[in-house]
Order: sequence, then C-alpha cells, then structure tokens
Amino acid sequence: MKTLILSCLLFMGISLGAFAQVMDTPMDNFYDDRNGENTISREPVPYQHVRKADVFWAKRIWRVIDLREKINHPLYYPLDETNGRTSLMSVILNGIQEGSVTAYNVESDEFKTPLSDGEVKNILIKYDTIRNRFDPMTAEQLPDTVIEDPFDPSTITMLRLKEDWFFDKQRSVIEVRILGICPVKEKYGDDGEFQGNVPIFWVYFPEARQVFVKYEVFNRFNDGQRLSYDDWFFKRFFSSYVIKESNVYDRYIQNYTTGMDALLESERVEEATFVFEHDLWEY
Repeated sequence: MKTLILSCLLFMGISLGAFAQVMDTPMDNFYDDRNGENTISREPVPYQHVRKADVFWAKRIWRVIDLREKINHPLYYPLDETNGRTSLMSVILNGIQEGSVTAYNVESDEFKTPLSDGEVKNILIKYDTIRNRFDPMTAEQLPDTVIEDPFDPSTITMLRLKEDWFFDKQRSVIEVRILGICPVKEKYGDDGEFQGNVPIFWVYFPEARQVFVKYEVFNRFNDGQRLSYDDWFFKRFFSSYVIKESNVYDRYIQNYTTGMDALLESERVEEATFVFEHDLWEY
C-alpha cells in the first residue's frame, strides 16, 4: 500500500512539474495550445475502400505543382519555421530524418529502391573542395579544405505528383488518389546559367500522410481554422498542370511536343477527365 501511495505521489509530482514548465512559457495566442494536442493527435482521414472489380475506368496522371505560383505559396512558405508553421519541403525532410517517411530513388517512380540515410545526405548536401592552398608565410602547401553547403529547402521550386483517377461504379463517383510526390529543384551552372530542373527523390504519399496531417498550412481566409498539409492535398487547393498521362510509349508531353502545343496537350488531358465524368450522366 505504501508503495502504491509513493508511486502515485511521484507520478503527480512529475505531472505537476511538466504542467508548470508548460505554463511558464508565454502563450503566443489567446488560447492554450502550447503542447500541440490539436496537431500531434491528428490522424489522416482514411480513404474509402475500393475493390478492383468496382473500378470501371482509370487513368494515371503525372502533374507539376509550381510553388512559385501565388496560389501555391502556402506550400512553399515560410522559409524558416514561424508561428507553428513549416514549409512542405521541411516537413518532408523532418519525416525522412525521423524515419517515418522513406525516400526512393528518383530514376523510377514505382517506389522499388529506397535510399539510405547516407544516399539522401549526399543528394541534399553539396560539398566543395578547396585545393592547392599555400601558407603565405612559409609557402608550404596546406591540406585540402572540404566545405559543406547545407541543403536549402527554398531551392525546391516544384513538386511532381503521380496520381490515379478512377471511376468507382459501386459508389458512382470519380475520385483521385495521389501515389507519390517528388521535390524538384533548379540547377544552375558555375556561370549562373539555368541548366534545367532536377528531381530529388520520390516519396510514397500514403505513407507521408501520417506526417503531413500533423503540420498546419496557412489558411489565407481564416487563421482560426488552419488546415493540415494532408487536408490541402485531399481538398486539392493547389494549382498544377499535367506533364504526362499513361500511354503506350511511356513518354512525357515534352517528348513529343513543345511550346504552346505542349500547353494545349496538357489542357486536353485535363479536359478529357472532365468530359468523361460529364458524359456518364444524362440531363
């Protein structure tokens, strides 16, 4: 009995100490959410179960979210964590470091080759070596110096999405499921000339949802109703354009057309899905 009483007192002391530590921190709000209960306890909304036999029609689409577009800025900002908000790229990196998100080789979007922590670090961090240095006093050659340039999340300017659109005849609805997300950064030469966009790695989106749901994204209409990154993708509050649809040649739009024709082809793919859904019903 004495042991039980001592255990209860010890537990109460630890709880009161933790509570006092939380209460000592000033609130940056008019309500107390310093322990993050509203976000830490969140779980992603489960997808509706779909049987293969009920998939009447399906189409695989690859699209790009340009984070430089104003409507997509909530995914790009803030560059530094502020007011409890973190950029999407920082959220992905946090998940990879914690081990809750797996990065996959960018050469295939089928999520078959996971990257190790060392491989991810080599992709993200740039190393520069300074050679042939000499001591100005003794003229002796100094050892090479390796400079580590940490990764800057703001260099990620685009996101590629791999998604499946399908018609579920059991529920008579067209839905979309995002399968993967791939950060893309711009590459520049030593002379500052733009050399193209470079994909970094693929992330399996259903796995990343467990992390996305715990981080808030800015809601420009209401600070009292912040959405999570999972909500943002689920409700499709982003702007994007199609770069590929499933085809017999497995080629991207840029491989067979360019310029205005590529833009029109991208819009044609978007329109085809809308027309298919519209033609399912009679009015």
